[in-house]
Amino acid sequence: MLRVHFTPDDLLQVTLAPAPAPLMELVLATAMLQQHDIDPVFRRWQHRSLRTLPRAARPLLDLIPPTGKGPLFLDPLSRGLDDGLDQVRASPAAFVQADLKRVCAAERMPTAWTIRLAQQDRDAWQILHNGVRAGHDGLLAPAWERITSGFDTERAWRTQNLARHGLRQMLAGLTHGIRWSGTVLEICSPEHREIHLAGRGITVLPSACWAGRPLIGVYPHGPAVLVYPAVTPLPLLEEPSATDPVAALLGRTRAAILALLTRQRTTTDVARELDISKSSASEHTKALRHARLIVSQREGQAVWHTCTPLGLELIGSTGPISPGTRNPVPPAQG
Repeated sequence: MLRVHFTPDDLLQVTLAPAPAPLMELVLATAMLQQHDIDPVFRRWQHRSLRTLPRAARPLLDLIPPTGKGPLFLDPLSRGLDDGLDQVRASPAAFVQADLKRVCAAERMPTAWTIRLAQQDRDAWQILHNGVRAGHDGLLAPAWERITSGFDTERAWRTQNLARHGLRQMLAGLTHGIRWSGTVLEICSPEHREIHLAGRGITVLPSACWAGRPLIGVYPHGPAVLVYPAVTPLPLLEEPSATDPVAALLGRTRAAILALLTRQRTTTDVARELDISKSSASEHTKALRHARLIVSQREGQAVWHTCTPLGLELIGSTGPISPGTRNPVPPAQG
């Protein structure tokens, strides 16, 4: 379990990231490419992306493990690719060396290239630079408008949730496996770690390219970053549309399922009423359950689903969750 300790100062410095972070999304997308037991939603995306991944991007597979816990210097919270690459190259040599040592000890065997990277070899860093650009162009650039639109919609919804229910409920409701114990945020994880924010605060970032458990990055300077899987993952993101804010956040199928579940229904009911397969209905209801928008209960062979108060609130929302401004929200008040 990850246990994140908040001081009063930390509670005053919880912010929602203002925009998707391209390098962080690239690191997580590269991790998803390598997962054997991948979330079914990402399976076709994974097969297609592995086939088309540019050769120049393949060194990233030596650096980033399937767990997503790659080098912190490689995924700064940047607003653009060029800005992010500048931050990566400006990383202190001691930080890079310690970070690569951590990753190699826990996740990856060192290769000749990563050893040279730690030694600040110019050619090795050029390989990294080329790999990041090629990976971004191959994995993210074609979908970046959809990623940004989905991010803006989710951020607006989380901001609304924060305003209505406060910081504790907003953080605990990001995804399944998160709860509060006093001023400690507990996150279900196979990793056992005590994280003390020590007054630096934390930035909350949804990722469309990640389907795993929430991740915490603690950087030498600035706030920690809490990354959680976005409500709608990359393979299900649709072209931006302002006609239906709930569909913009969840995708049309999940929005339709949520609307059905204002009354209790079984997985079979959902599949029949929306003319989708039972396995597809099961996958979608699982995702909605992980987003804490529905609850499910098994009775014999049937699984019954119904909206949570958060799900009902989302259905009843209008303007505030429409994709809109990308200006940062003020720090949350404790």
